[in-house]
Amino acid sequence: MDILFLLIPLSLALVALVVWALLWAVRSGQFEDLEGPAHRILMDDDTPRPDPPADEPRREDPAGGEPSRREERSSPREPPPRG
Repeated sequence: MDILFLLIPLSLALVALVVWALLWAVRSGQFEDLEGPAHRILMDDDTPRPDPPADEPRREDPAGGEPSRREERSSPREPPPRG
């Protein structure tokens, strides 16, 4: 029976913490746009990526290959042609 003197205040403190967290989330706009991220992942980005400026310095490839620009390095490589 003595454990109730500990559990009841702990449960009330936990409820108060959950209510505070919910109110903070509502006031800070966490629930403003629930459908946007779900739709955004389905939309294709059809706009092409801009080319890097011509005056950007070219960096040497650490593997000893041709120098490449930063954009070329981060883009995925196409598979070699079959045949």
